[in-house]
Amino acid sequence: MHAENRHQAILRRLREEGSLRVSDFAAELGVSPVTVRRDVEILADRGLVARVHGGAMLPDTWAETAPTGAALTAAAPGAPARGRQRVIGLIVPSADYYYPEVIKGAREAAAAHDVRLVLDISGYDAEEERAQVERMTGDRIDGLLVVPTGPRGWYEELPVPVVIVERRPEADEVAGIDHVVSDHVHGARLAVRHLVDAGRRRLVLLVRGTSPTAQGIIEGFEAGVRAAGLSGRVSVLDIADAGPGSPAYDTQVEALLDAAAEGRVDAVVAHPDNEALALLRRLRARSVPVPEKVAIVAYDDEVAGLADIPLSAIAPAKHEVGTAAVELLVRRLDQPDAPRHRLFVLPRLRVRSSSAG
Repeated sequence: MHAENRHQAILRRLREEGSLRVSDFAAELGVSPVTVRRDVEILADRGLVARVHGGAMLPDTWAETAPTGAALTAAAPGAPARGRQRVIGLIVPSADYYYPEVIKGAREAAAAHDVRLVLDISGYDAEEERAQVERMTGDRIDGLLVVPTGPRGWYEELPVPVVIVERRPEADEVAGIDHVVSDHVHGARLAVRHLVDAGRRRLVLLVRGTSPTAQGIIEGFEAGVRAAGLSGRVSVLDIADAGPGSPAYDTQVEALLDAAAEGRVDAVVAHPDNEALALLRRLRARSVPVPEKVAIVAYDDEVAGLADIPLSAIAPAKHEVGTAAVELLVRRLDQPDAPRHRLFVLPRLRVRSSSAG
């Protein structure tokens, strides 16, 4: 079983029963207790669970709450009964990459407002996401934060206020719903500006076009190179349909490596971090020096700083996104008729060895 699936199983069990024993749960999953213990440690580091002797339980900020179940169903959505703590749901596609800081920011903001936050992981499965929403609204949550995987229009029909997180609104889509999103267009432009200011002129964007953030990154990259007067001298390499290790992937990346070795490329913006790390490894195998001959800027900054040549990176303000989403939802609960908001949180550039000098 993949680590992400185990993490989801642990969180699901804790939501259902409140606690688990490592040895018993490991036997259920058919893995070693050491594996489950390591999973619990990872989730505890992210603030999602509390470690206890021999097992795990929900953190006090989630466990020590007002009555749920029947008490929750006694109140109308969005209007908690007198003396009952508000409860809001948060659905994200993953608890492993990118979203732990969003979750942490949301959890801390919820605690500051004396709001109980309940979490579920959709696993990028639109049907599972919908089932989770239905379970939460059936339990009479007061509001919902969600990172949608599938269509979004149906969220306007829910009986509780909703804030869409980390998905750009398209035209008039879900016009009646608040949004909080990282401004990836700005982030990509920031990367281009940094590289151009460092004297780089032959840029490539390496990106998976199927990623939910890819559209904004591509748009920002292209806008940045136009602003710098470099149109026609740069390119976008979309590896969406090529998995790592596949012939199609190797063909595209080898062509990029050839161009770098021959001086036809002097800088790469790579999304996500793992693509930047793989590129660095393959450039060094080709004896192409980084940053002397090719500069690299990663996008996401999850692990970019841990490379043997620390990678410069665009770092979305994930914690602030989670915080802002809760703040906006609480405001909506307090002021149902307030104007709708679309908040764009600006990423930051972190300059490290891979593009310095």
